[in-house]
Amino acid sequence: MRTAALGPEQRAEALARMAERELDVLVIGGGVVGAGTALDAVTRGLATGLVEARDWASGTSSRSSKLIHGGLRYLEMLDFGLVREALKERGLLLSRIAPHLVRPVPFLYPLRHRGWERLYAGSGVALYDAMSMSSGHGRGLPRHRHLSRHRALRVAPCLKKEALVGALQYYDAQVDDARYVAALVRTAAGYGAHVANRARVAEFLREGERVVGARVRDLEQDGTYEVRAKQVVNATGVWTDDTQSMIAERGQFHVKASKGIHLVVPKDRIHSSTGLILRTETSVLFVIPWGRHWIVGTTDTAWDLDKAHPAASSADIDYLLDHVNSVLAVPLTRDDVEGVYAGLRPLLAGESDATSKLSREHTVAHPVPGLVVVAGGKYTTYRVMAKDAVDAAVHGLDQRVAACCTEEVRLAGAEGFHALWNARARLAARAGLHEARVEHLLHRYGSLTEELLDLVAADPALGEPLPAADDYLKAEIVYACSHEGARHLEDVLTRRTRISIETFDRGTRSARECARLMAGVLGWTPEQVEREVEHYEKRVEAERESQLQPDDQTADAARLGAPDTVPL
Repeated sequence: MRTAALGPEQRAEALARMAERELDVLVIGGGVVGAGTALDAVTRGLATGLVEARDWASGTSSRSSKLIHGGLRYLEMLDFGLVREALKERGLLLSRIAPHLVRPVPFLYPLRHRGWERLYAGSGVALYDAMSMSSGHGRGLPRHRHLSRHRALRVAPCLKKEALVGALQYYDAQVDDARYVAALVRTAAGYGAHVANRARVAEFLREGERVVGARVRDLEQDGTYEVRAKQVVNATGVWTDDTQSMIAERGQFHVKASKGIHLVVPKDRIHSSTGLILRTETSVLFVIPWGRHWIVGTTDTAWDLDKAHPAASSADIDYLLDHVNSVLAVPLTRDDVEGVYAGLRPLLAGESDATSKLSREHTVAHPVPGLVVVAGGKYTTYRVMAKDAVDAAVHGLDQRVAACCTEEVRLAGAEGFHALWNARARLAARAGLHEARVEHLLHRYGSLTEELLDLVAADPALGEPLPAADDYLKAEIVYACSHEGARHLEDVLTRRTRISIETFDRGTRSARECARLMAGVLGWTPEQVEREVEHYEKRVEAERESQLQPDDQTADAARLGAPDTVPL
């Protein structure tokens, strides 16, 4: 497989190629499930296209808790099948598919009651570890351990002494969700899939009852393409019902959106060497290590307002601060919050109105000939969802098709990662960078780090840190546009990097220099640079305003004060 670049030229070529001849499979939706479906289809030898109306991972798939996990709390619901499946996938991602992007993370569970709680919770965590090992992919993560209160406070001095009588520590895994999706898309393109973001499906093409493709509008160049396909897969997440409405066919299920918000705070605000997991009235709350930061989340509330830009209200933020402060010796305040982000989970609606009770499992349906719908699920099990979607599409193809092989397919950057990690000191010396900087690059790009270092070698100025966001090199901004499909300033600041949530200014102080670097790749005029910066600043202003509002309705209205796209 060649590693595909997703620059402007490749995007234009992909759209043209999709319209040239009939595809076997056209996938709509560039989140983790859609990208995974495109990779599954193309690695079975199928002619595959993938289109996304916004940016890769711009919806749910960039706004998760950044965890790859089996769902420890689903054991309590006796959902053993879902946990077993997710633990197998966690092991595959850690050990084979994406070891550069997915890595272990420890969590401490404080015990509040003597005796019965240690037995109850300890049995659950022991079963979790046992199911992980029995999956055949459980090696690589330490087993859980029981801690006294004294030992727990040594591991997590941030906790109030009266907040626990002891603790359990166990391991799961974490991922930069948006970067993972970008790697999936590049891997699919490397195997021959035609992929294009900022390409919206305007309508389905029909021949009688059968769906035979889609009319796709290029939102960047304002062109329209007729893309014909033997099978179309709708993988649009929380937009599933909206997409289905284009054929006046919702299908046999309904997808409901549940909002989850997260806070990002600096590492020095919480003194701990481990993440935390806390039980709340309705769910659980995580405090997750994230580089030089912590992620605190999440909420779980119904959302029926704007799907593209779910807004965090003041009440959401207070909820998280109140719950995490119940165990912290030094409480967090609003002034400690660097970033806030909100995402929507696509849940399969059931009989209960409580989103915490709706199904996290997925379903696949064939509502009309030529159209497959996949919905629900968890980020961790995206590969299983993709396999099931392609299996359903294959039933509609009049040809013999190979079985799914994505268990064996490494993502772009995975091959050779461990060898480069072992040679990181040599890499750093050769590039003239600090070893910690190279480690940071390896965890973001894996073996593709060498492509970044080639950019720096060709232009040493790109080896300088980005102003006001010095975790990132200028080369990463250029690379995001030339190789990773970034088309707008927001794509870079919120998804290719995490500057928008990792700095107190939310990326506004870096915006102009980022736009200048992007302009060289994307051919922007000075006027376009100004428009991009102005649009991003308005977005940040609207988000800040929404986070001061008391409830969802007023927060949504404030967030919609910023335009959705940059006029070109």
